[in-house]
Amino acid sequence: MKPAFYEPSVCMCTPDNPNTMGICVTLTEPVNCDALKEAVERLRVRFPYFYVRVKLEGNNLIVVSNDLPVVIRSTWDPILLCSAEANYHLLSFKFEGNRLAAEVSHSITDGAGFLPYFKSVLYYYLSTVTGQEFDPTGIRLIGDEIPEAETGNPFADIDLDASDEPLYQKPPVTDYFRLENPVKDGKRECTAFYLRFPEEQIMQYCKENDGSPNVLFSVLLAKAARRYDPKDERTVSCLISVDMKAQLGKFENYRMFIDTAFVDMPKEQADYDILKACTKARGQLILQAQPENVRYTLKTRKAGYEKMEQMPLQMCADVLKQALGAHRASFCVSYANSRSFGPLDPYIQEVYLLSEPNVTDVMVELSCINHHFFAMFGQPFSSEDFFRAFLAELDDAGISYDIVRKEPFRLCGVRYDDIEGVNL
Repeated sequence: MKPAFYEPSVCMCTPDNPNTMGICVTLTEPVNCDALKEAVERLRVRFPYFYVRVKLEGNNLIVVSNDLPVVIRSTWDPILLCSAEANYHLLSFKFEGNRLAAEVSHSITDGAGFLPYFKSVLYYYLSTVTGQEFDPTGIRLIGDEIPEAETGNPFADIDLDASDEPLYQKPPVTDYFRLENPVKDGKRECTAFYLRFPEEQIMQYCKENDGSPNVLFSVLLAKAARRYDPKDERTVSCLISVDMKAQLGKFENYRMFIDTAFVDMPKEQADYDILKACTKARGQLILQAQPENVRYTLKTRKAGYEKMEQMPLQMCADVLKQALGAHRASFCVSYANSRSFGPLDPYIQEVYLLSEPNVTDVMVELSCINHHFFAMFGQPFSSEDFFRAFLAELDDAGISYDIVRKEPFRLCGVRYDDIEGVNL
C-alpha cells in the first residue's frame, strides 16, 4: 500500500532535481555549535516528522524515524541529503560566523510548515547562549502534546472527491519569455543575490498600487524582462506560490501543499504603469487561489496519487522525475509571511527563505522581519545582466534597497544511499 496522497512523496526529490528548501538567518553573534547541536537534538521529540530517513518497503519508498544525529557543519559547502554523509537525514544545518541555515527536503514540508520548527530551534538555541527566559507564546515547545491538526490529514474534514470543477482555470502559456541559461562544463553556476528593503515603504507602495509583495515583485520582474530584451515578443509568465493549506484555513499542518498561480504579462502590456500592471496581476492571482480552485486542485492531485498506486515504483519515480525537471515559467516569486519571531527578533539581523531555481529562470523568495523585507534572488547562471535590469526597475519605481551580498548558491543535493531496486 503506497503512502496516502497527503504524506511525503520521496520521489519528488531526485539527484537531478533535489527539490531542497531552506531558511537562513544572520544572528547578532557568532553561532555556538554545541548549543545548536543541543537544541536540534532536543527538538526531535517535538518534531519527529523532520527526523526521518527513507526506506524501501515492498514496492514503496516511505519515511521512517532516524535516530542518528542530524549533521551540523561549520561550512557553507553543501552535502547530500539521504546519504551517509548526512546520516541519511532529509534535514541538515550549516553555519559560518553569525550566519545559520537549515536545509530540508521539499518532499516533506514547505516554508509555512518548516518555519515553526526553525523558530523552536532558535528559541532553545538563544535561550542557552543568552541565558534569557523568552516568552514562549507562539513557540512549539518540548513537552507539548502534538495535535492531530499538525501531523494528520490536513483535509480530513473536506470531501475533496465532491469538489466541482471551478468556473475559472487558467491555461499556462507554453511559449514564454526565457533568459539565456549558459551551462559551463556541463554544470549550472547558480548565483544568489541577497537584498534588503524597508518594510514600511514596500507595504505603502503595495497599498497605493493595488498589490501585495509577491504581486509587486512579479510585476517588477516582468518589467525588468522588457528592459533586458525589449525586442522579445513572448509573454512573461511568472509563478506565484500559493499555500493551499492556508487557503483552506489549515495553518498548523507541516506537510508540503504548495501550488502556483500563473501571472502572465503579454508584450502589449509592457507600457502599463505599476498600478495597472499590479491590478491585473493581482486579479489573476485571486482567481486562481480562491478556495474552489484549491479544492479542485487537491482533488486532481489525490486522484493522481491513487492512479500511481497502480504503478510499479520505478514507473512512479520516472513520471515524477520528468515532471520535476520540466521548466514551467519565466520567473517565480514566493512569500512566506513570517513577519516576526516574537521575542527572538532582537537577536536576528536578516532572514531569508531559500529555494534553488530549477523550473524557472529566476527564483525570488521574500521574507520579512524587524521592519525589513529580505529577498533571495536566485538564478541558475552567473551573469548579472538581468539582475541589473531588475535593480533599474526598483530605481525607476523609487523603491529603496540594499544589496547585502552576492555568492554562489548551492543547497544540499540528494543521493539515496543503501536503497536498491529503484533508479531515482
